[in-house]
Amino acid sequence: MKFELTHANVVRVVIGILGVSMALYHMWLIWVGAPEAILFRGTHLLFALALTFLIYRRTTAQAGQPPTLLDYALLILATAPVIHLFVNYDYVVNRIYYVDDLTTADMLLGTVLIVMILEATRRVIGPALPITALVFLAYGLFIAGVEPMRLLDQLYMTTEGIFGIPLSVSAAYVLIFVMFGSFMERTGTGQLFMDFAMSLTGHTAGGPGKVSVFSSSLFGTISGSAVANVMVDGPIAIPLMKRTGFRPHFAAGVEAVASTGGQIMPPIMGAAAFVMAEFLQVGYGQVIIWALIPAFLYYVACFFAVHFEAKRHGIMGVPRSELPRMGQVLSQRGHLFIPVLTILAVMYSGYSAPLAALAGTLACFPVAFLRASTRDSVRLMNIIEAMIDGARNALGIALACASAGIIIGVVTLTGLGIVFTQVVVGLAQDTLLLALILTMVAGIVLGMGMPTTPAYIIMTALLVPAIIKLGVIPPAAHMFAFYFAILSAITPPVALAVFAAAGLAKADLWASGWAAVRIGAAGFIVPFMFIYEPALLMIGDWSTILWSFGTAAIGCILLAAGLHGYLLRPSTLWQSVLLVAAAFCLVKPGLETDIAGAALTGIVVVSQLLAGRRQESGSPVAGQGR
Repeated sequence: MKFELTHANVVRVVIGILGVSMALYHMWLIWVGAPEAILFRGTHLLFALALTFLIYRRTTAQAGQPPTLLDYALLILATAPVIHLFVNYDYVVNRIYYVDDLTTADMLLGTVLIVMILEATRRVIGPALPITALVFLAYGLFIAGVEPMRLLDQLYMTTEGIFGIPLSVSAAYVLIFVMFGSFMERTGTGQLFMDFAMSLTGHTAGGPGKVSVFSSSLFGTISGSAVANVMVDGPIAIPLMKRTGFRPHFAAGVEAVASTGGQIMPPIMGAAAFVMAEFLQVGYGQVIIWALIPAFLYYVACFFAVHFEAKRHGIMGVPRSELPRMGQVLSQRGHLFIPVLTILAVMYSGYSAPLAALAGTLACFPVAFLRASTRDSVRLMNIIEAMIDGARNALGIALACASAGIIIGVVTLTGLGIVFTQVVVGLAQDTLLLALILTMVAGIVLGMGMPTTPAYIIMTALLVPAIIKLGVIPPAAHMFAFYFAILSAITPPVALAVFAAAGLAKADLWASGWAAVRIGAAGFIVPFMFIYEPALLMIGDWSTILWSFGTAAIGCILLAAGLHGYLLRPSTLWQSVLLVAAAFCLVKPGLETDIAGAALTGIVVVSQLLAGRRQESGSPVAGQGR
């Protein structure tokens, strides 16, 4: 194909070169070691800002058009402050923060960088996070009375603001895992996950719904984005669910809940999990261990919600003749599991998470070359496009982390975190449950308008210290904030995963949203469970961990049964109420509540068995037998 020297084509080439350069830069530094913080994080931000102003237009209506003169001017303004730090690097690292005055150039360029980061963030992920950052800046300047020079010093000239821990996590961890996801997608792993799930559960009651749950949990390990999971898995799973009898809004709810759970699904979770590891100063492998049981409980509840809904409405699975065979799936594409296994093997051999992700990424295309069925994906252009995709997909997280750095800088400088902790503790009046509910609501509200990572970071700065002060252990407190920052994606009125799924299902948004809340109800309860019983985070002795896990799993199943009106047979209203009550008894730690939950479950089971026998004895065939 002949290359035409047009403005759009030249920009496309430049974007490609920048995307590949960004990918190779981060891959190389994982191998040889990252430079000093300002240089490493600044280069990461430089790539992100340059790509953003080349790719994203001022309004969505201008999407697809080449950059305007304004975009190029903003590109220069955005990159100049970072380049200024690089050029004057010795001055930056040798000056004494908060003591040496900033120069006029420092103050001007620091202000410009803040404005450009907020504009770039608005272009990529919308206005909610930039507005939040502006509110915090206004608080710092006009309420806390911080001097503008000192605020700019904190945000621009130190590693306590824009170039702080959130941007560090984006540069060191997130980009390589996003790159891994892009490489996996380009080699056809998404199709492997779908076919694998279809062959495993497609023939059972409500099979397509279970396929959605299963495949989304697998795909979540390489994506970490709820909306991205919906858009990859949904176009196949949602029409299949509708075709077999699921109502459109329920199909949308299943897909939204299953896709949202990808961010809490080990071994590769959402970006906020890496931030958590950094905040708690633990290895990423430790975060995986904490997340394992809660993630399993989340998907058990989702799976059984689909099962009970299907049984109540008599929805059967897909005939086996229409499903891919497990042996055929594994023989044709099963080798594509190797990169994921490579990451696990390298990580649990004691190496860092970024190095493990690099090993998995580099394994993708060689592994695809092993079989003729996937060999077509091994092309130079496909590899280049995978790098460009990875760089583009990382922009939202990089800019969100930079904006979150602005918020964290203000919170740290003004002591707002301490003030907020005192307010929350005062409102809760030393009642942990009330503090947890306040934190839950704040997490859902924050997550409605921004990605999980900045929502979690803000909660960590403002709310997590309050619940730790009330006696919660730090891992449980951070996991609590992490979960509710994620669950905003399925919580009306602003539920981004539901919006995406409802669009694919052509379903009503509100009906889809409430269906998602019912299906994912256990997700709202599990965080409270591990606050009161840290054994669910695998903290404690094994007998307690196993007992807590068993009762919690049964509780999640009973909750799904109660909310969807079916256990052994369709439930009456009083049976559904008892099932929900039994579920709450079982998920609450304690022998007394476990016994109460078992007793309530027994009442429902016995009544349903008796009702079934009465129905059989009253049937025409039974009557003839008498």
